[in-house]
Amino acid sequence: MKKRVLSVISVLLVMAMLIGCTPATTTDPGTPGDPPAGAAEVNIRLGHIQSEIDIWHLASVRFQEEVERLSEGTMTVTIFPNATLGGDRDMGEGMQIGTVDMALIAGVLGVFEPTVLLLELPYLFNSQAEFDKIIHGEAGAEIAENVLNSSGIRILNWWNRGSRQVTSNRPINTIEDIQGLVIRVPEITAMVETWRVMGASPTPMAWAEVYTGLEQGVIEAQENPIPFIYSGRIHEVQNYIAMTNHKYEYVTMSASELFWQGLTAEQQGIIIEAAQIATAYQNEQVVHLTNDLLEIMVAEGITVTNPDIAGISAVARTAHEPFAQTIDIDLFNRIMAELGR
Repeated sequence: MKKRVLSVISVLLVMAMLIGCTPATTTDPGTPGDPPAGAAEVNIRLGHIQSEIDIWHLASVRFQEEVERLSEGTMTVTIFPNATLGGDRDMGEGMQIGTVDMALIAGVLGVFEPTVLLLELPYLFNSQAEFDKIIHGEAGAEIAENVLNSSGIRILNWWNRGSRQVTSNRPINTIEDIQGLVIRVPEITAMVETWRVMGASPTPMAWAEVYTGLEQGVIEAQENPIPFIYSGRIHEVQNYIAMTNHKYEYVTMSASELFWQGLTAEQQGIIIEAAQIATAYQNEQVVHLTNDLLEIMVAEGITVTNPDIAGISAVARTAHEPFAQTIDIDLFNRIMAELGR
């Protein structure tokens, strides 16, 4: 195992070094471009909240490369990692007014369109296959259309991120271990309500503040997919990781509709093709790296627990229908029927 762990670390470091030398990746927001329809050259401003060694960034670079290749250099991409353009909500608002062209943005889209929040309910899905069935089916298409109509944000692709796990400074094995747990969650009401029903003390917090919050004891736990936990170096300030698999995670590659309508049909086609390539790359990397990154964190000192998922999920699911009543109970029921439940 040691040899494989060292190999993965070496690959990530090399990729980070190469990406760090990419001229089009910058932390200077600069002046937003708004090319008119038919413009010969376009520069796309793409933001995300993760570091340069995260899979999100690697896939963003892949998107950048494909856009520039397919357009023969007439379209370029400037990537802004590390929340340079703000958190998810900031970037969503930027896409609404046209100051951000594209962004990787996840469940915070629920701030702009409530039906997204149905996907954010912990233990809604039992597997990645169940999540994929819904998100790439009629319900996913309906939610994407709702987002576009209500916010002016166009979802181009859904990226898989793997399932979310809980890190903490005490072991979590049963629902009793969650009682009173001060856990950071995203600014997403579906997650806040479900964790509260489970007995925790959910604390919404921007991702950029989580490491410091854990280090200073403001919060005592957080939950995220393995690659996110690793790239955020959360295992440096947490002792345990509970394999709760409570949510099969995604992030969208989205575009401002104001930006999108300023492109020619050919330019739109290039972005769509490049986004599909980047999505396939991202999803493949998640599968390959998740287990290896967990092994790295174990080697660096974190302890893994395998909690009673049946007991925890049974409590969590009592929050689902009451929450769905406040959003769109018809869509929720159709999702449940599609899942055979």
